[in-house]
Amino acid sequence: MARQIHLGVFMLGTGNHFAGWRLPGAFDSFTTMDMTRSIAATAERGRFDLIFLGDGYVATPGTHPSWQSRAEPLTQLAAIAAMTTHVGLGGTASTTYSDPFTVARAFASLDHLSGGRAAWNIVTTGREASGLHFGKAHPDHDRRYEIADEFHQVVCGLWDCWDDDAFVADRESGVYVDWSKVRTLDHEGTYFQVKGPLNIARAPQGHPVILQAGGSAVGQAFAAKTADIVFTVVGDYEDARERYRSMRQALAAAGRDADEVCIMPGVMPVVGRTDGEALDRLNELQTFIADGRGLDMLSDRLGQDLRAYAMDDPVPDLPLPDTSHGFARALLGRAKRERLKIRDLYNLTVAARGHYVLCGSPQTIADEFEKWFTGGAADGFNVMPTHFPQGFDAFVDLVVPELQQRGLYRSDYTGPTLRDHLGIARPAVPAR
Repeated sequence: MARQIHLGVFMLGTGNHFAGWRLPGAFDSFTTMDMTRSIAATAERGRFDLIFLGDGYVATPGTHPSWQSRAEPLTQLAAIAAMTTHVGLGGTASTTYSDPFTVARAFASLDHLSGGRAAWNIVTTGREASGLHFGKAHPDHDRRYEIADEFHQVVCGLWDCWDDDAFVADRESGVYVDWSKVRTLDHEGTYFQVKGPLNIARAPQGHPVILQAGGSAVGQAFAAKTADIVFTVVGDYEDARERYRSMRQALAAAGRDADEVCIMPGVMPVVGRTDGEALDRLNELQTFIADGRGLDMLSDRLGQDLRAYAMDDPVPDLPLPDTSHGFARALLGRAKRERLKIRDLYNLTVAARGHYVLCGSPQTIADEFEKWFTGGAADGFNVMPTHFPQGFDAFVDLVVPELQQRGLYRSDYTGPTLRDHLGIARPAVPAR
């Protein structure tokens, strides 16, 4: 089969645009079953590879509306699993504020209940205030990745404690589990001590798919070592090409086959039947946040309070923060290339939280996707609709058929698991 574009949808109930929920008819909650059911059905109708749910622990007045009140990802994905049959289910769990046994068990459970569609998005959690909810000091950036590396090893080890054929359930003999094919983990590390095994059989996918989005040097090395899908934050096409090239080099350095890893930039498509109609929609959305209401989000992305600056000041030369290098790098890099003012960076951030904004007709958006896909900038895209359901419906009803007509995107699913959608192998149990 010819190489084809992979698509995920970044699910935020109030829309990915800061003010998407304010449009007439748009969902204004991230916690309702009607919203969850609608997005899940549209994703599967569009033959998407996966639905993706981010997560975080801090809610403050200036953050994105869907960060202020959100459902816990695994709970929401379990509900989606019951509503769908093919679309992958990607959810976030922190390596800084979770424990490996619970994470391994939860994602193995989701993989069983969904028939092999689970994906774990590994995050180290950037915001320092998160530690206040857990009674612990927030580790610095590089220490968080040290913890994540051991955490990931433990989770994968727990998934491998069971052989594929250890679960027997033989009515005639009365053997339920062949315990000769189950082993303990006995992990004694720097950060974790875990006995194992899990009290659930090996997952249908062997390992649920691993998602990662590290933007720093250490984060990129970690992604190259662990991930099946790498989400990237990019400012434009050339930035995407550079991130794609750099990631593939990191994969080679890690001894991995780059063709088995899918690199997916985040893109916010604003879809209209014409380019002009799409631009009008984006302008309408931008008028809702022209009052500076999203300045806290920009300050959070850059790791510095920008209220000391005027909106028409040039973007200052700032160091990368201890939170998320990916967003700050993309935003500051674009500001330097294009000599942007703080107002320009503000408008970009409140539109798509630092991701790339693509505005136009179905043909214009498909042209750009094809350019990135064939030009060495992407293997697929993490689609971030401005609002739900209309913004997502427009992409599925107008852009997806255009991509299918060009032979760039599947017309139907070819297998039941997320690994089938991605074309990546199921990992074998390591030799005992």
